[in-house]
Amino acid sequence: MSHVKAPATAPEDGGSAAPTPGRPPVSLNRRRVRAGWLFASPALLVVAAVTVFPVVFSLVLSFWEVRLEYGGLRLGSPTLGHYEALLTHSEWYRALAFTLGFTVVSVTVELVLGTLTALVLERLGAARGWILALLLLPWALINVIAAQLWSYLFNGTYGAVSWLCEQLLGTQPDILGQPVPAMAAMVVVDVWKTTPFVAIVVLAGLMLLPGDVYEAAEIDGANAWTTFWQVTLPQLRPIVAIAVLFRILQAFGIFDLPFVLTQGGPGTATQSVAILGYRVLFQNLDFGGGAAVAVTTAVMVLACCLLFLRVFRAHVDEEGRA
Repeated sequence: MSHVKAPATAPEDGGSAAPTPGRPPVSLNRRRVRAGWLFASPALLVVAAVTVFPVVFSLVLSFWEVRLEYGGLRLGSPTLGHYEALLTHSEWYRALAFTLGFTVVSVTVELVLGTLTALVLERLGAARGWILALLLLPWALINVIAAQLWSYLFNGTYGAVSWLCEQLLGTQPDILGQPVPAMAAMVVVDVWKTTPFVAIVVLAGLMLLPGDVYEAAEIDGANAWTTFWQVTLPQLRPIVAIAVLFRILQAFGIFDLPFVLTQGGPGTATQSVAILGYRVLFQNLDFGGGAAVAVTTAVMVLACCLLFLRVFRAHVDEEGRA
């Protein structure tokens, strides 16, 4: 006798399929997503208010003629004149050259010193906590206060650094009054303040590295130098990339350090892009020109970060395939 298989009947709840064992129903997932967006919406609105709106507003100002009137800002007609004036002005290129040079030199030195400091801290025992606390002191200082303290040390009349140069070299230089010494002093202050940040980030990565790879390297007869370059550094690259990315963003937008130490001088030798934008916007009251400086800087920083992340991701994918 043949048995005929009865057709599957549709569920009575409107056609929704039975949930897969071990997984929540689709409707429950949707409710969770909606609840997540609902709880996150206040934070997203705040982020939009303090980031998205200023960016859009600056972009609009940079493409319009802006007049400052008694009632506030008044937009005229669309124009590309702000960008034309910016890209044909030598002061913009000098500020960009200083900012790029400062970023490259300071981030490179901080990366080297921070990595070396992290390697030393990893091998410390009970004293690690005290050393970390001391390292955090420069990083915890407000940038303006740190810059003001160093301005006393670099002062050409009573500064300790100038006095030390006089004792060692027989002359008391005006460090902040000459272009090259002023730029070097700025790099020294930035390295002193932000190297602890790089060291702590790299130390966190070192603490997470598995110990079996070091045991395998020791069994293979690798020395300390080979172990660092072949084992430690490749595994630290994601952590180092994050530290470098953060430092590039901070260094490229440097404002308070040169503003307090040199006011962008002597002349415009230490004028960063951020200081240039400040002067154009708030001292010259050129709102369209200041917005053009800000937008151009933001585009360059964004392009640099995207390029950096793309190169890093391609390198990681290549290592994974290897």
